Formats: sequence, structure tokens, C-alpha cells
Amino acid sequence: MKKVLLFVCAICGFTTISAQEGGHVSPAATEWYAPVPPVVQPADKPGNPPSDAIVLFDGKDLSKWVSPVKDGKPVAAKWKVEDGAIVIVPGSGPIQTKEYFGDCQLHIEFKTPEPGPNNTLQMKGNSGIFLQSIYEVQVLDAEDNPTYVNGMVGSIYKQQAPLANPYTGTNKWQVYDIFWKAPRFGTDGELVSPAMITVLLNGVLIQNNYILKGNTPYIGFPTYKPHGLQPLLLQDHGVPVAYRNIWIRNLPVNN
Repeated sequence: MKKVLLFVCAICGFTTISAQEGGHVSPAATEWYAPVPPVVQPADKPGNPPSDAIVLFDGKDLSKWVSPVKDGKPVAAKWKVEDGAIVIVPGSGPIQTKEYFGDCQLHIEFKTPEPGPNNTLQMKGNSGIFLQSIYEVQVLDAEDNPTYVNGMVGSIYKQQAPLANPYTGTNKWQVYDIFWKAPRFGTDGELVSPAMITVLLNGVLIQNNYILKGNTPYIGFPTYKPHGLQPLLLQDHGVPVAYRNIWIRNLPVNN
């Protein structure tokens, strides 16, 4: 009988302690009802833009793009539209969106051309996707290309090699899905939180919430300089790389 009484007392004591630690909490205390997430109509098939996407290229024209501003004025984009794709005109310079972006989800498809005799290593199908015109996700032909790994396709240029190489070959369409969190700067220009990026290439995760050390220069080390919203920029590296099916979703700021 004494043993039973001790056991009951122990259980009661445990229950009292648990109640003191957690209190009498209603399930409603941890349930949210607002704000209600907006309804987004998904695409009819994977890769197509959902209802809230901004279509940056639909296979028809470059109306959403310009060449970088010169003398304070935008210049018409100098690349060409061919067979439903944007094709780089080598030597014409980069193009950038008319609209400026911060946190975003970007879908973009690219194709590297058959290489010429001098197109090796970093000249083999080279271009680049610059988030906010500053931070480069590398575009490069990875077929039989023993270049430096933090400069191969899928790399955050000169910072981070991809986790895997799911590139499917020269002259074949490749698919990037990029999830970007822009860096935050204080009113004094100091970095509050660095940029973060997740990248899928052909549906395979190749950058997993990578925290950037700064910009992505060819020479030197990455640094941050304060900035706000900036255009998406595509690089001309002297090779006629093609792009198609480009769309972007602005993401709500989540600090």
C-alpha cells in the first residue's frame, strides 16, 4: 500500500512540475489566422510561370530588357531573339531588366553552343546570371571542361563550388531555379545580414542556403557595398549562349 501511495505521489508531483513549467496553455495560443497567404495559381506544367510571376522573356521580344544605362539613359538591349530564345551577340555587352528586384525566385533556362577551337575552360559556353547585378551564378559548358570548380557551372563565382554537377551536355537546354535572399544593410551602410542563395540545376540541389561572402569578382576577394533593389543582369562573355523561359517572383521580405 505504501508503495502504491508513493507512486501516486510521484505522479502527482511530476504533473505539478509539468504544469508549472508549461502552464495551462490552450492550443489556440500557438495558432495563427492572419495574415492569410495569397492564393497563387500554379503553372499547368513544371517550369512554366505561376500566376504571380513576372515574365521577363516569353520567347518574343526584349521589351523587359535594356543594355546597362549609358550617360544616364537606358540603351536598347543589343542581343537578338532567335527561335524563341535570347541569344548573346558577342561583344555587345550585358543586358539587364528594366525592373529592379530584391528577394526573389528566378527560373531561367540556358543553352551553351558548340565550342570553337579556342573555346576551352572559362571560354567554353561562358555567361553569367547576376542577381541584383552584383552576385554571379556561373553559366558554363561543363562537358569535358576541367576548369576551377568554383568557376564551373552552378558555382557562386569564385566563392562556392556546386554540390553536384547535373549538367546534361553541350547544346542542350539546362534549367536553373534560383531562390535569392538579398543582403540587408543598416542606415549607416553597415552589413546587417549577408545574402543567401539556393540553386537547383535541372531539378538537382546544387547550392543549399549558401551564405555569400560578398560580390563575385574575377580578381580579388568578395566584399559588400550597400545597395538597394537592383536589376537582374545577364553577362556577355564573348560566346553566343542562349536563354529562354525567364520569369521571376518577388518574395515577401522575411528578416
